[in-house]
Amino acid sequence: MTLTAEKKRQAAQQQYNALLDLCPARQLLEAISSKWVALVMLALMDGQQRHSDLRKKIPGASQKMLTSTLRSLERDGLVSRRVTASVPVRTDYELTPRGHSLLRIVFEMKEWAEENMDDVAASRMEHDRQKLAFN
Repeated sequence: MTLTAEKKRQAAQQQYNALLDLCPARQLLEAISSKWVALVMLALMDGQQRHSDLRKKIPGASQKMLTSTLRSLERDGLVSRRVTASVPVRTDYELTPRGHSLLRIVFEMKEWAEENMDDVAASRMEHDRQKLAFN
């Protein structure tokens, strides 16, 4: 019996378990859960951006970190890179359809963080206060 491409894909997906050390899904989860990945994706949310524009939108991102993150996102098919021959050369980045599908999750995490920051800060303060009391 021959399996269709979709059935083969479904069978392969059932074998992934990100809790296992050597699972490719775990490696992908590790890559996409980086704060720089989230910040770059959020910066690209409104469409195509130049490298210099991204650096302005993401304070604290060094040129090296931003370049490394963009290359990783491009390799994973989450970001596309377009070079335009001009003086100077223009390089633009934008989210691919796969990137947009992940952006929904990243955006929800951003919203959750912003909505819960006060409660988390209070929990941290209480935890630290209790820890000091026991020492």
